[in-house]
Amino acid sequence: MTFPLRVPAPILPGTAARGRDDGHDDPPAQDARLMRALVCESWREFDALELKDVPPPPLRPGGVRIRVEAAGVSFATQLVVAGKYQRKPPLPFTPGTEIAGTVIESAPDVPDPLPPGTRVFAVLDWGGLAEEAVADSIHVVPIPDGLPLAPAVAMPISYPTAGAALLWRARLEPGQWVLVHGAAAGVGLAGVEIARALGARVIARCGAAKRQVPESRGADLVLDSAQPFRDAVREATGGAGVAAVLDTLGGPVFDDNLRCLGDGGVLVTVGFAAGGIPTLPINLLLLKNIAVAGLNWGTYVGWSPGDNRHLHAPRARALWGQLVEWWAAGALRPEVHAGFPLSRFREAMAEVRGRHAVGRVVLRPGEDA
Repeated sequence: MTFPLRVPAPILPGTAARGRDDGHDDPPAQDARLMRALVCESWREFDALELKDVPPPPLRPGGVRIRVEAAGVSFATQLVVAGKYQRKPPLPFTPGTEIAGTVIESAPDVPDPLPPGTRVFAVLDWGGLAEEAVADSIHVVPIPDGLPLAPAVAMPISYPTAGAALLWRARLEPGQWVLVHGAAAGVGLAGVEIARALGARVIARCGAAKRQVPESRGADLVLDSAQPFRDAVREATGGAGVAAVLDTLGGPVFDDNLRCLGDGGVLVTVGFAAGGIPTLPINLLLLKNIAVAGLNWGTYVGWSPGDNRHLHAPRARALWGQLVEWWAAGALRPEVHAGFPLSRFREAMAEVRGRHAVGRVVLRPGEDA
């Protein structure tokens, strides 16, 4: 499945026309409407955010205004609010980068605009934890009829992170083995599903209490993350090792990941959830003919220095199209673990911090408390 690429004339980073996802430093909207939004006025803990009535964001060139039905919250959200993320929005701002909702209107320069009422998911620079948000049209993807709206919150970032890691970096092929860490939630669980959709064989590693989650997604072998894994991987693969490792953890598992790779294998790192940034024993790359690659999905949606979102848009949209096709076919199963009204944002983040969620934790801005 492919989606038409709606690319208005590129806007250079840092220009006034680029606008903001939350609109707080742009001219006020032409009408007197107000919307509810979480506002961060200084770097702080997520629980200290303020729920305010603010003007809706202006519809900038190339933008699509979306009524937000569900917005994702994650560990990254609280890091952004605290000013501890690698990307710092200008204050004040509304956090939130992953939304699902319905189109309200599109800017006049958007080619082939989606009709109002179209159900979509979108990735934002920020501004998602509000009743309305404006996204770049190149980052707005329609949701096919018959698929639920709220679980689509996982499609802007989690699924393409895993998909790009396995398809673009590891070049995973049918029948090959892949080791997936953090396999019971988020990017790891998406990786299990995508690998199975590709016809690969999956060794999933997660906490013992959640082993049924990757099992339910078709993992061939599930390993307890509290136990050593190198020997089990070697045994499962007949001593050959895996073709790829999807590493969401970093930290102490890194060396064993390298030693689990077979000839020509690729370790793709997508994060450091374990807290430590490992050093690389480069001699192993030479001796085993293996490679280490990084995958930062933010680069493809304009979050890296240089903001090359328009350059990467065709490739990103093609990947989203493939993911939606797999979702529609039942191969992918994004789901919502818990949903909360916007006013209960502290409870939503507590659910994230508790590490009990299997699917996404979302805020529903349109719901009353």
